[in-house]
Amino acid sequence: MFRLDNKTALVTGAASGIGAAIAQAYAGCGARVYIGDIKEPAQPDNFIRVDVASEEDCQRAARHIGRVDILVNNAGIGFVGTLMQTAAADFDRMYSVNLRGVFNMSRAFLPAMLERRYGVIVNIASIGGIVGVKDRLAYCAMKFGVVGITKCMALDHATDGIRVNCICPGRVETPFVQQRIREYPDPERAYREMAATQPIGRMGWPAEIAAAAVYLASDEAAFVTGSALIIDGGFSAGK
Repeated sequence: MFRLDNKTALVTGAASGIGAAIAQAYAGCGARVYIGDIKEPAQPDNFIRVDVASEEDCQRAARHIGRVDILVNNAGIGFVGTLMQTAAADFDRMYSVNLRGVFNMSRAFLPAMLERRYGVIVNIASIGGIVGVKDRLAYCAMKFGVVGITKCMALDHATDGIRVNCICPGRVETPFVQQRIREYPDPERAYREMAATQPIGRMGWPAEIAAAAVYLASDEAAFVTGSALIIDGGFSAGK
């Protein structure tokens, strides 16, 4: 198993879903983990309230925590809609959390990484940042941006001891997805149809994304930077 002993990590959006799974996996591998979110988790140890859309909040979190070895930019929100179904306010909200949030958090914690010449940043993008997805215009726009930020930061800091990668999950069975399914007239049918979207025949599990986040944060991934790791059950293979 990859180890993260003596490492300090901050995972945003870690009160539930993929973020919670990453935080748990990091702790299990020996890291000291801070949970950053706008809502308090069930187990509030090392919890810090941070709204990633707020530059002030992100800077305050950096002052409070100090240095981190690993920053996971996971916080994000979803939105379903075509261009004409997306109001300007919807688009701006998606931008402020899903893209500006990565920018804000990285700017807050990068200076200490540069000073120490060591750091790992793992951004949680999406398969919607690699290929277009129907009815997800705003979401895809932001996730394409996350992939772009990842690649540019990786190049900018390749000789500074800082690695930057992102993970691009397909549909994962998170509380957000489960809530969406419950909103359908026939939830069981909706679940089957969503699962069938992936050639592998099921949705992903948060723990599977967390396992990749552990690898990318570990010293075994020392030669990995600027990568967009696709974990989507084969969804994008034929795109």
